[in-house]
Amino acid sequence: MVRFDDEHWDAYNARQGTRPVRDLCRRLLGHAGPGAGRLALDVGAGAGVETAALVNHGWRVLAIDPAPSTVARVTAAVPRGHRHAIRVRRVGVGAALPLPDLDLVHASFALPFVPPEEFPAVWHGLRSALCPGGWCAVTFFGRRDQWAAEPDLADRLTFHDRATVEELFAGWEDVDVTEHEADGPSFGGPKRWHTIEVVARRPASGQDPADTR
Repeated sequence: MVRFDDEHWDAYNARQGTRPVRDLCRRLLGHAGPGAGRLALDVGAGAGVETAALVNHGWRVLAIDPAPSTVARVTAAVPRGHRHAIRVRRVGVGAALPLPDLDLVHASFALPFVPPEEFPAVWHGLRSALCPGGWCAVTFFGRRDQWAAEPDLADRLTFHDRATVEELFAGWEDVDVTEHEADGPSFGGPKRWHTIEVVARRPASGQDPADTR
C-alpha cells in the first residue's frame, strides 16, 4: 500500500532535485513565453525544479505543496538572486483557495492527489483564478492507471478518462492533449502508468465557457 503521507513526500522530493525540468513545464513555457513579471502558480512544487524554471523565464511564482520540507527545498532550488520572485507556502491546493489572479498555472503530478469529492471545487478555484489569456498545464491520471484499480486509493486519488479531461477544457484555446500509457518506474516501485497531460489557454475574451454552462 502506498502511503502518500508526509514522510513519503519528503523522501520523494529529496530525490527529485537533480532531475531535468519535466516536459509538461517545458511545453507550457514554450506556449506562454517569458513571464515579464507576471504571476504563475506551481501546484505541488515539490523539490522546486519547475518553480526554478519558471523564475528563470521571468515569472513570479507562488509555489505550494503540503510536504513538510516544501519551503526549504523550493527556496534552495531558486538562485539566491532570484528568490525575491517566489513565495512558497506549505499548503495543499484546496487549502490555498481562494487564489490571487494568475497568468499561468502549472500542476504536474499534483491534481490526481486531490480526493474526488474535493476535485470540483479545486478545479473551479484554479480556473477562476486564471486571468483571460492565461495558460494552464495539468497532469491527470487516467482510469487505466494501476493505482485506479487499488481499492485503498479509490477514494484518495482522482482519475479521469480522456473525454472527461477534454470536457474540463471545453471552449478553451490552443488545447494540446497528450495521453501516455506504459509500464514504468515510480517512487514506490514499478507500475502501470496512464497519464493525460493538457496545455491550454483560457480564452482571451474574458468569458470562461464553464461560466455559461
